[in-house]
This record gives sequence, structure tokens and C-alpha cells, in this order.
Amino acid sequence: MSLWLAGLALLLVKIGLVLFVVLTGAAYLVLAERKLLARFQLRLGPNRAGPLGIWQPLADALKLLMKEDTVPAGADRPLFLAAPAMSAATAMLIFAVVPFGDSLTIAGRPVPLVVADVSVGLLFVLALSSIGVYGVVLGGWASNSSFSLLGAIRGGAQMISYELPLALSLAPVVMLAGSFSLVDIVSAQAGCPFIVKQPAAFLIFCVSALAESKRLPFDLPEAENELMAGYHTEYSGMRFGLYFVGEYVNMIALGCLVAVFFLGGWRGPLLPPFVWLMLKAALVPLVLIWVRATLPRLRFDQLMHSSWKVLTPLALANILVTGGLMAALG
Repeated sequence: MSLWLAGLALLLVKIGLVLFVVLTGAAYLVLAERKLLARFQLRLGPNRAGPLGIWQPLADALKLLMKEDTVPAGADRPLFLAAPAMSAATAMLIFAVVPFGDSLTIAGRPVPLVVADVSVGLLFVLALSSIGVYGVVLGGWASNSSFSLLGAIRGGAQMISYELPLALSLAPVVMLAGSFSLVDIVSAQAGCPFIVKQPAAFLIFCVSALAESKRLPFDLPEAENELMAGYHTEYSGMRFGLYFVGEYVNMIALGCLVAVFFLGGWRGPLLPPFVWLMLKAALVPLVLIWVRATLPRLRFDQLMHSSWKVLTPLALANILVTGGLMAALG
């Protein structure tokens, strides 16, 4: 019983640490984005709440908590209230299988630096990505608003379409690693990161994940000049904030997944493993912010064309080439 309680306590500590780091990182990623976009546009950005604006995330959170949480008269109340939590929860659950290092020795016992090393970790990530569609679709449908419904339909079509090339791009990674476990995938990159062996899969994964995250130039579900705020037009207060928590947590999760699948995960010289993983993961949000400041929004037909006629055939061809090379090289 004491061993079971110790395991439960360790699990709760892991979950608490991961949630604290992820949610704090998401809050300051918002500040980083506002600062960087301001510099791109020759502005100063937030600089009033504390030195250099470092307390701006706290001010934003307090503002959202104090705003009135309204529900439209014709909305489906249970679904309307639950949808934002679905978007945020699915993004945070991805970190349950992300390995932050090899292991630590505590009281003579090795403690893996991962909340849950499941043998089908990659499938778990893809399943959560699929469930995340419901937060967008149900939020728009339950709002009883034409603008929200159109944004939800766009979001559902976009996310479902790009799930296919996203999953197919990871098939060669599984073939090379011989496992669906994210820990095993990192271990398989001990000699060489998979970005060297699979540059095409890396590019397909990054573009597909960018579309899955609904960021520019793929932000069709939130096109403000067409749909006001899109699927979350009718939301206010902290439920409005939960959609943005989900978006920025998803950006951090995307960075961690890119690091795990293609950049060798926590591996690197001199620095601690966790620091290496965070440095690699930080590159992706910075690139996403740069892309947002640089590229215009695509048309919806261009969005669908790039998924079904470009990325999906390329991903399938990459699987065939990888399989052929593995068979030829033994």
C-alpha cells in the first residue's frame, strides 16, 4: 500500500509540474507574440504592466475572470459551456506522453521524466488531435449564430482534412523507430535525428500541424474580416479565454512534438535534457509567430487543395520510398 501511495504521489507531482510549466509558458507565449508582432510592425507592444510588460499575462487573466460570462438566449447551454474546456483539455493532455528526459534516480530508484510512457503514445497524440475538433465544432454549433456555425464548419473541415497528412507524415518515423512510444522514438535518434533522415516528413508534419492549430496563414475558422471571431464569436469571459489557452498550449505541444519526432527530443551536449527539449520546442512557436507576421491568409479552396492534392500524395510517396529504402538496405 505504501508503494502504491508513493507512486500516486509521484504521479500527482509530475502532473502538477507539467501543468504549471505548460500554463505559465502559454501565458508568456502570448506576451512574446504580442511583443514580437509589435516589433515586426514597428510598435512597442505591451509595456505598462510591470517592467517591460512582464505582468501583462496576469493582467489579461484578471480581466477575463472579471468579465461577464454570457450565454446567448438560443444557445445549447450544456454544449456551449463545455466546448471551450474540450479545446483546452485535449491540448494539455498531449503532455501526458511527452518525455522531458531519460530518467532521474530518486531514493535509488529510476524515475522516468514522463507522466505516462504508454506503448501507443503516438496514437494517443493523434487521437487527442481528432477529439480537439469537437471543441471547435460544438462551440460554433451550440452558439446558435450564423458566423459561429460557419467558422465551426470551416474549422471541422480544415482539421479533419489535415489530420490525414499529419498522421501519414509520422508513419516513416514509426517505421524507423520500430515503436509508437515517444520515449522509444527519442531513443532511436541517439545517433542521428530523424530530421536528417526524413526532411520531407518533417516539412509535411510542420505544415499540417500549422493548419491543425488554425494559425495564419490557415486561420480560416477565425477570419475576422469575414466571420468576426469565427466559432468563438459568442463567447466572453474566461470561456473565451479557454479557447486561447488551448491555442497557445497547442503551440507549445506542437514544439515539443517536433522536438521529439524529428530533433532528437531531450538529447544534446552540456545542457540538462529538459533544457534541450525546451530550447528545441521554443523554435516552433517563434516560427509560427514569424509566419503570422509575414504571410497572408489562404483562400479556403487553396487550403483544401494543399491538403488533398499536395501534402497527402507527398506523404504517401514518402512512406513508399522509406519502406523501399529500408527493405533494400536491410
